[in-house]
Amino acid sequence: MKEEHDAREKIIVSKWALETKFEKDENVEKLKARIVAKTWNRFIDNLSPVLSFGPIRTAIAYTLENNLSRPRVTTPNEDRYLAVTAKRNRRSTASDLSRQPSSATGTTVSRQTVYRRLGHIGLYARRPVRCVPLTATHCRLRLAWSSEHALWTPQQWSCMMFSDESRFSLQSDSRRTFIWRAPGTRYHQENTIERHRYGGAGWLVWGGIILGSRTDLHVQSVTMTGHIYRDVILEQHVRLFRGAMGAEFLFMDDNARPHRANIVDECLQSEDITRMVGLEGGGGLIAAGESSKSSDMLYSKASSFDAEEELISASASDSPDY
Repeated sequence: MKEEHDAREKIIVSKWALETKFEKDENVEKLKARIVAKTWNRFIDNLSPVLSFGPIRTAIAYTLENNLSRPRVTTPNEDRYLAVTAKRNRRSTASDLSRQPSSATGTTVSRQTVYRRLGHIGLYARRPVRCVPLTATHCRLRLAWSSEHALWTPQQWSCMMFSDESRFSLQSDSRRTFIWRAPGTRYHQENTIERHRYGGAGWLVWGGIILGSRTDLHVQSVTMTGHIYRDVILEQHVRLFRGAMGAEFLFMDDNARPHRANIVDECLQSEDITRMVGLEGGGGLIAAGESSKSSDMLYSKASSFDAEEELISASASDSPDY
């Protein structure tokens, strides 16, 4: 047992040294492959907390692959080609990417090789973030709203109630579409997918928040209508906060169609509730802390819409048959 223990220690030293000045012991070369694999796997398991750190794991994996395993199938240029292709077409699958080097350079790679090469640069298969499609008008209105309220003080925000309602469908949504993205880029525009709301049976949940407080969560299985919104939401929830906070109270809904019914407007006027103009296009709200970041994103998207409109206008003027 002692000899085997000493041999295992020599294996660890030799594995970790790799191609350094440490020379491989002759006894290590004579050990059976079973003992080598068992010892090395135990060594990796003991280092799992350290290897969870990305740069260390990537460096060790790259070193082991280049020094202890069979020769690499791809060259550094082909690795960069895979990375560029994955970033340009983030919805391409590993099978699609594995065929790219074959068509370009004739090198055949497997799906696992694609996963490893992209993992070395921090790209992993993840589900994209879904968002509501926005028009150029929606982007301009949201940018104006964000710029107008970016400098509000906490005292001003403390008088505003934000409300939102979400519908949870009972039908399955597998969301099996994956994209290639790096850590920390979940909400980048190229990593999102536009998806309209879908129908089917489900539950509707409404809630309101205000600085330091919130409403009770309202859950219903029927469709929200103007009458239900007035009798349940406004009368039983919003009106109570208006009476407690006074005339400075502001209320913002999410621009759903029942929220714009005439009976809702009449109820707000009778209760002297001031409603702030919300944001169109799916009812998204921009929080105070996200104003500057959202402004940059919305400005860039609005600029892209302006460029498209100018291109269409120029094409229409040049071509009478457009």
